[in-house]
Amino acid sequence: MRLRALLDTDALGLRLLGGEDELDRTVRGVMTTDLRDPSRYLSGGELVLTGLAWRRDAADSEPFVRLLVQAGVVALAAGEAELGNVPDDLVVACARHRLPLFAVHESVAFATITEHVVRQVSGERAGDLAAVVDRHRRMMTSGPAGGGPDVVLDLLGSDLDLRAWVLSPTGRLIAGPKVAGPGLPGDICARLAAEHLAAVRTGRRGPHRITLGSSTYSLFPVRPTARTSRDVRETVLSDWLLAVEADAGDWPEGRLDLLQGVTQLIAVERDRRDAARTVRRRLAEEVLELVQTGAAPAEIAARLRVAAPVLLPGLGAAPHWQVVVAKVEWRDGDPEGGPVAQSLLEEILVDPLATGPEPSDRIAVAQTDDEAIALVPLPAVSAEHDGSEAGILADALLEAVRDPLSAGLDGDGRVTLGVSASVHSAEGLRGALEEARHARRVAAARPGAVCAAGHQELASHVLLLPFVPDDVRRAFTARLLDPLRDYDRRHRAELIPTLEAFLDCDGSWTRCATRLHLHVNTLRYRVGRIEQLTSRDLSRLEDKLDFFLALRMS
Repeated sequence: MRLRALLDTDALGLRLLGGEDELDRTVRGVMTTDLRDPSRYLSGGELVLTGLAWRRDAADSEPFVRLLVQAGVVALAAGEAELGNVPDDLVVACARHRLPLFAVHESVAFATITEHVVRQVSGERAGDLAAVVDRHRRMMTSGPAGGGPDVVLDLLGSDLDLRAWVLSPTGRLIAGPKVAGPGLPGDICARLAAEHLAAVRTGRRGPHRITLGSSTYSLFPVRPTARTSRDVRETVLSDWLLAVEADAGDWPEGRLDLLQGVTQLIAVERDRRDAARTVRRRLAEEVLELVQTGAAPAEIAARLRVAAPVLLPGLGAAPHWQVVVAKVEWRDGDPEGGPVAQSLLEEILVDPLATGPEPSDRIAVAQTDDEAIALVPLPAVSAEHDGSEAGILADALLEAVRDPLSAGLDGDGRVTLGVSASVHSAEGLRGALEEARHARRVAAARPGAVCAAGHQELASHVLLLPFVPDDVRRAFTARLLDPLRDYDRRHRAELIPTLEAFLDCDGSWTRCATRLHLHVNTLRYRVGRIEQLTSRDLSRLEDKLDFFLALRMS
């Protein structure tokens, strides 16, 4: 569509401030941003909508406009809601660079303009998907009953013969075509998510292409319609992506524009789901505020009774609860990790096998300072049936998402989580919170970019090992193990593996010899050599324990 057509639509509330001679330019897409430099997300031909949050003073307008022009933007539309009017310095900068400038009346939402442009552009460039855009408001505002993004993906399949899926940043399948056909395996989803996150962190412009087996996938980022982040790390672990089973490298410009429009339609659904999380976040914040301020158990219990029907609708009995604490830390300490951890925790706590329109309805996550705290309800019947192992297990929580998260962290960030045991009353919630926080600190003391620890580990020697000072750790292990390592290097005697197997077999000569495929006499010779080199006696419990700890800390 042409810029001139935007002025002819009264419902958009646009007023031309400059660039009358450039109104025959063609609009191929639309983007909402308040980044000071949005160029990495622009591919050319866009109408850019901005609320002017990037502008701190008059000197900011010139570089902002220059970057837009260099990226091939066709026009800029500035909202009047923030400042009351469009500042003169922005008008002057746009005139200098011959960039058409519109003012958007404060009564008009950017989503209205986005929807209109997507409808027109998609209709003009790909009439075979006009039905998608025409049904946009019904699908994206009426909730699951209206179809949601699944219907958009079905139409992509039926009208353009494209199979596509919407994935979370960790590879969870959010939406896919409902028509018959093979689904997308979980390992493929995780690989696609990891590739997408790696591409985003390196600044590559989408769509990103990856070949897995005999299939090639093109990955399109799905970003919120009102993005305000200035650092990619603020959203890289929360943005969705659209995975299309096709190679977009040789697509014509019209089809690329169409898929960009589809991602904008899906972004509206993402915004709707994010807004729905506000109630659950508020519930979590209220409960945790009571817990942390030492409120009476009766007051906390009353708030839990309010939260339970929202998080587990239709539940008769009071649920049990678990607490999960997460923290995202970046090497340079910026950006703030709390909001990132909150979005991430809301994502990874969704059971991949859960059914229903929105399984994350069962999760309430609050943000306090630099950490995120999740209040997860468990049906009381299940908790009683399964005992202490019911609910979330720390290791299983990160097993499927470790690779995508590592790609998104890109070597300069860490994610650590701690999980409490389940509790069945308000009296136990404060202890569960402290337990989850302590477990997270245990996870943080371990090496690696993505670590978790559960309540089971707080009653084990494992709890103590991460907190041994590094110099003590090195001295202790060197004193016991270095003589054995030196001997192994000189003689290839495999004393260290023998020691590990002997302790793992609880000192049983027969079981250890069988495991190592050795004669018992050979095993006795090796153990005797270990004792001779270290002046220790492996028949004594104290010496066995010292060796065990040294191996675990090395």
